[in-house]
Formats: sequence, C-alpha cells, structure tokens
Amino acid sequence: MEGTVPDLLVLGGDVVTMDADRAVWRDGGVAIADGAIIAVDKAAALRARWPYAPVLEAGGGLITPGLINAHQHLTGDPLVRSLIPDRQSSDESIFGWAVPIHGAHTADDDELSATLSAVESLKYGTTTLVEAGTVAHPSRVAAGLAGVGIRGAVGCWGWDVDNAPYAAPADEVLARQTAVLDGLPKGGGLVEGWVTLVGHDLASDVLLAGAADLARRRGVGMTMHISPTEADVAAYLRRSGRRPLLHLADLGVLGPHLLLAHAVWLDDAEMDALLASDTAVAYCPWAYLRLAQGVSRAGRHAEMVLRGGRVALGCDAPNAGDLPDIHRAAALAAGLARDMSLDAHRFGADTVFALATVDGARAIGMADRIGSLEVGKRADLVVHDPKAAPFMVAGDPALQLVWGTDGRSVRDVVVDGRVVVREGRCLTVDEDALRLEARASQAALLVRAGLTPRGAWPVR
Repeated sequence: MEGTVPDLLVLGGDVVTMDADRAVWRDGGVAIADGAIIAVDKAAALRARWPYAPVLEAGGGLITPGLINAHQHLTGDPLVRSLIPDRQSSDESIFGWAVPIHGAHTADDDELSATLSAVESLKYGTTTLVEAGTVAHPSRVAAGLAGVGIRGAVGCWGWDVDNAPYAAPADEVLARQTAVLDGLPKGGGLVEGWVTLVGHDLASDVLLAGAADLARRRGVGMTMHISPTEADVAAYLRRSGRRPLLHLADLGVLGPHLLLAHAVWLDDAEMDALLASDTAVAYCPWAYLRLAQGVSRAGRHAEMVLRGGRVALGCDAPNAGDLPDIHRAAALAAGLARDMSLDAHRFGADTVFALATVDGARAIGMADRIGSLEVGKRADLVVHDPKAAPFMVAGDPALQLVWGTDGRSVRDVVVDGRVVVREGRCLTVDEDALRLEARASQAALLVRAGLTPRGAWPVR
C-alpha cells in the first residue's frame, strides 16, 4: 500500500490488535484509507509518516477491533423492550408476546426497530450484527442498518408451519430467501443477505435441506435456532427418532455455512457431529439465564471452544438478552465456563474476548474482513474513553475489556473507515427524534397486537 494516503489516523491509545500474536501497541495507532487498515504502528511513527492526515485522538484510551454480535433480533422486541414479563416460560414469552408483536409489525416498524438496535449496538462497541431470522421486510431492515452505518447480515422469516406470521410452503420460503440474497448480495456493501430459518422444530425436512443447499450454492451464511431448551430434543426424537443435530446431519444441513443459535442441550454424539462438520454456534448466555433455559446445567460452549469449534457471542432479543452489549456477554460466558468447571485456569479473559472479535469473525465467515486490527482488513474499531472510571488506572487490556468494563466506556466507533459514534453520540441519526418516534410507534404497535403490558409494580 505504498503511496496510499490515509483518510483517517486513530492515534494515541493502546491498540489491541487481536492479530495472531495478540499484539498490543502501546501509544499506538491505526491508519485507514478507503475503509481499510493500511498500517498499525506506534502513534509517533504514523504521525511522522502522514503529518497532514486527519486524526481521531484516542487520548490514551484502548483501541480495539469492533465487536461482533452473532445473534440479534432486530425487529419485534426492540420496540417493546423491558415489557414482556419475566415470570413466565420462554414459550409464553415467545408465542404469547413476541410472535403477536412480530405479526403486528409494519414495514416502517421494521426499519425503525432495526435503526434503534443498530444505534444502541454501535454505542456499546458492536460494529457487526447478524440478524436472527425474524424479519418480515428485509430491505427495510437493511436500509435501517445502512443508514446508521453498521455492518450486518440480514435474512427473513423462514418457517413452513401452520398459523404463524409470515409462514409459507417450503418453496415459497426458499424463493423469499433467494430474493434477499439477490437484493443484498455478498460483497455488495455493509449489509449482506443470509439464509435464515426460525429453526427449532418449525421447519420441514424439505425446507431445512433446501435452505442449506441454497446457502452453499450462493456461498453465504445460514442461521437458525436449535436446542436452547430440552424441548427441541424431545420434538426431534418424536419426529425422527434422532436428536436435533444428528437429524440435521442426516439431512446434510450441518457444515461451515451454518451458524446455529444456542445449541445448549447437546449430547456427546451431537457435539462430535457439530465439531466434525465445522458448524458454528452463536452463544447468548444472558438469554438462557433470563429465560431459565438451563445453560449452567447443560451448556457445553466452553468445551466447543477448547476443542477447536467455531463459537461467537450473541445478545439475542431485548426481552431475553436485554442489552446488546457484547462486553457483558463475554464476561458472563467466561464466568459460567470457569464456575461450571470449578477451574480457575480455564477460559480466561483473553479467550473470551477473542470470541467477541477475531474468533467471532471466523464463526460468522467474515474473518477475511473483520475481527482484528491488521493491514488489509476493514477498519472497524472502537475507542474506549480513557476518562471513564474503569480506565483511571492502567491494567491488563484483556482483563479490563472483559472483567473491568462494559459497553458504557465506549467513546468512539469507526465502521469501514467512517466515524459513526463520537464522544458517545451517534453521528448518523438524530437520537432525540429517534426516541420520540420509537415511543409513539411502541404505543401503536401494542394496540395492533392486542397486548397490554402489566408492570411488576403498581403505578400510582
């Protein structure tokens, strides 16, 4: 890249590269041109090499790769966050609340909801979102993400069951998925199309196999839900006499193209099938605790990682994982792994921060583009505020980023070379106007869905 002049220098912080050596550049910086990283070096060296380039001063803060959220519901829940009661089963939450809300969503709601999710995610340091497969209007969701300036993967509702919003026969569902891929081609911009199924026991074998074939044929990712609870295990045993992942293996659905959300309740044979097929998993620990799904009893995600599996972190839905803050998810994932094994030498901060960055990028098939601060990769990065309370004294960056802080210390965010958050404020949208629009849309959505939230405490 000799002769290239940077559009932006991010200088004067400790650069956590997450490269193969996990190098940290003290008082370092990153040079960016045309949305890509062209140099990582000491700040003084970059400033001397390009004295007239625009500078974003890190001021002694930590500079990290942008975080990756591999499973986030961008529609439905965001407009009714913290309204679905927590004293009920996950099935009651999903089918009594979330599904009716999705059914009442308009196209405008979809775009607004995605915009809300993207703004909040950026402000917590997430620069890439993988939508979880519950979108009715994917072009509007993509427009919302692109307008905010976040990187993402989007699909649409994929299930062929009876009496469910946006369900259809398998061939029609696959046609919709194909239309998403045509409209959001891989490499066509920040937001690309994926094949997305609801999963669980809510797709026929024809749809499952057809979706996997489509993803392989088009060279794109595919995602679906499976086994957050034992219910999927029981359903697949009734259906085929096989546990879920073994049935999916028989159908030819497993493979490097596939990102399974959850995969909490797996037995030994399913673990072997998962790892042998190089199927990836999006691990959303806060959702399992909030919904009482048994991750502390059955979860084997640390084992997946330690056996070389592809695992990324996710935050799920705003009434399950609640906050789209991958720092919180990372700390919880590490804590669960250590406590469940009674092994303080296992699954340290360095391991779990990789799941949020470089290893997460590998799990979602984007390791060639994102996940680390290296020459040639896209310039997705985060600056943590050196004046924030967690950084008033210096510490080991790995420990600080996982145990010592969360997304509230994020000050600046760059995606594809563009500054999208500065001093904690999103630059691409009017946040005050967005807040007013969201509150008005929430009230109308609840009326259409026929739902009346009841708070835990009386309001006088």
